[in-house]
Order: sequence, then structure tokens, then C-alpha cells
Amino acid sequence: MIFLKSVQKLRVGIIGGGQLGRMMILEGKKMGIQFAVLDPDPKAPSVSLADTHITGNYHNRDKIRELAEISDVLTYEFEHIDGVFLKDLEEEGMIIYPSSRSLLMIQDKFRQNRFLKEKGLSLPKFMKVDNLEDLEKAGEKLGYPLMLKATTGGYDGKGNAIILDPDGREGAFFDLKGEKQSRELMAEEYIDYDMELSVIAARGDYGAIALYPPSENRHENSILKRTVVPADISFDIRAKAEALAKDTIEVLEGMGVFTIEMFVTKTGEVLINEIAPRVHNSGHYTIEASETSQFEQHIRAILGLPLGDTSLKRPFAGMINLLGGVRKEGKPEILGVKEVLETRGAHFHFYEKKRVKPGRKMGHITVTGVTREAVEKTLDELEGKVLIVPDQAHE
Repeated sequence: MIFLKSVQKLRVGIIGGGQLGRMMILEGKKMGIQFAVLDPDPKAPSVSLADTHITGNYHNRDKIRELAEISDVLTYEFEHIDGVFLKDLEEEGMIIYPSSRSLLMIQDKFRQNRFLKEKGLSLPKFMKVDNLEDLEKAGEKLGYPLMLKATTGGYDGKGNAIILDPDGREGAFFDLKGEKQSRELMAEEYIDYDMELSVIAARGDYGAIALYPPSENRHENSILKRTVVPADISFDIRAKAEALAKDTIEVLEGMGVFTIEMFVTKTGEVLINEIAPRVHNSGHYTIEASETSQFEQHIRAILGLPLGDTSLKRPFAGMINLLGGVRKEGKPEILGVKEVLETRGAHFHFYEKKRVKPGRKMGHITVTGVTREAVEKTLDELEGKVLIVPDQAHE
């Protein structure tokens, strides 16, 4: 796909007005691209930057159509949306990237894993679980601990349960099945991994692919807390991770930025854990640290523009998430920004969310440096100094 009109006349429609859309708009505006956003919240992070805001639910088909009709290309900042309707819009001639095919595949983890296995890609062993008898068989075949997952709708650890032994099967099964006992489940072997990686991959016009260096990710309560790049891995592991990312985005026929999260096992295997058909939390460092940020890269890819250079500007970079870590919620007050601005190589980002809540992603800090040790040390120092808490004086 190559657009014949000038870049300045292009409009990108984004389903979702959160921080990922916000950072996408900030990068696209540098090229003169216009943006329309669909979000139910009139004060969502992206709204103040968008040229057009359509107020509506992400699953409201009339509103999605309205967004698509004023956009040259439609994209999205999270995957829990109506992929079936996007397929209908594509059949009418509307351009949507990543495509509904990619989205529908990734929305169903069992379907995704079965497809990837058929294509010969490396991932944990898995089984469909329709009832307790299936779960018992999964335990016998895959062993314990055992990971039980909802096939749809999970994120940040939600929709997953670790079953330590046979006694935990029934409780986990009925908890994940949901109130109406209608959610579909799958069992997956528990991976005792040595490291979690992610590789951000972009696929553009004519199948061109650009990969960012594998990043090392550390989670807290199933939410990404820190990313360091390049990951501290051998040349062999890096080669495996990059080849797996490239193969994944090719078999999915993805267009745009995809993020492939991986496990590195203690025996040196690299296995696919999760796939996100979008820009990703683990790629926020690219705004300051890379020649082309993941957000600009996504815009380039979906508009058929040349993909950008993914090289790091400095040898190492890191990122920490700033989460709402208190029990109460309220209007956000930011503490410790001065310390970030005084630190060489450090950059502060606030997402303009109007309410801080426990565990909510409110911003991030990026650090660049010449050694891994220096980056990690700076991240350690800043992590405890910058807080986003409820402003009690204005509640």
C-alpha cells in the first residue's frame, strides 16, 4: 500500500484514546499527519492532541464506522475490540492495520497458538480445556505447576491462574470460567524461565521488516515494571529471539508494529509467550533511545512509508513504569520530577490521566547511558523518588 497524496493530507484513525494513542499522535504530528480518536472519555490522554475526537464506546459499531469514514487508515492502541466488525469494514474497502486477520488470530490465544504451532514456531505446550476432565488430562500431560488461561480478554496477568497441584484445579477452573461460566480456557505448560524478553517488530510495505533489539523485561504483580535494552543475552539467544520475531510477524502477515513477548528457558530455548498487534509498554524507551521510536515506526508502517532506523543512539537504555501504588484514587499529584530533570540521560513522561488509581499506568521514566550498570543504577535511584499519588488537597 502506497498513498499517492502528500503525508500532510493523511488522517489516521485510532480506536482508543489512552497513552499509547497519545504517544502515537505526538510522533505523527512531527510529520504533519492528522489524527482522529474514538474514546468514550472526553478527557482521555489522546483527546487534547487529536484533530478530531469521536465520543463513543470501543464496541459501538456506528462510532467505529464514523471514525473509519473520516480516516485514510484505521488502527488501534489495544486489541480488545470488535475484530469481526473490522473485518466487515475491510470487505467494504476500508484500510485497517494491523488487519482484522491478525487481530482475530491474536484475540483468541488457543487459535493463535494452534496456528503458530502449525507454522513450526516455538512456544510452550498447550491444550484446550472445556471441562474439569480436560484439565485433569492437561495436568497429567503437562505436569505441575500448570498455567490455566482464558483464551480471550486477558491482560497484565488478568485471565491467568497458576495451578500448583491437582487440588487447585477446580477453584482455578471455575474462577476463570467467569460468572456465566462461558469463558473458553486453555492449559499451558508452566515455563520456569531464566528471562523474559520482548522484540518489537515492524512490517511495512512490500513485506519490509525492521526489528528493535531484544529488551529484558521485569514484572511486578504481572505488570511490566522495568525494561533494559539490549537484553543481557548471548549472541545465540539474540539470534533465536530475532528470528522468532521475524517469523511471527511474517506468518501473521502483520502490517504495523507488533510486540512478541518471549521466555528464555534455563536450557537456552526461546519460546513465544504473548503477542500484541500494536505498540507496547516495553518499547517506550524508543522515544529517546532509538533513531526511530516505535510510535513513529507504526505510523510509517501503516501508511506505507519507509521504515525507520531502529538503532540505539547510546549503547544502553532503560525504562521504568510509574504506577499508581496507593490504595486510594484521586486527582494525580506528581512528586520527584525535579530529580529526573536533574539527572543526565533521564526523561520523564506523564500521560495526562485525570485520575490516579492503584496499579494504573500513569507515566514512565526513560534513561540512556554508556553502560548497563550506569543505566540500572540511575533507574534504581529514580524509582523511589518519583511518585504519582492522589492530591488530597484537591479532593
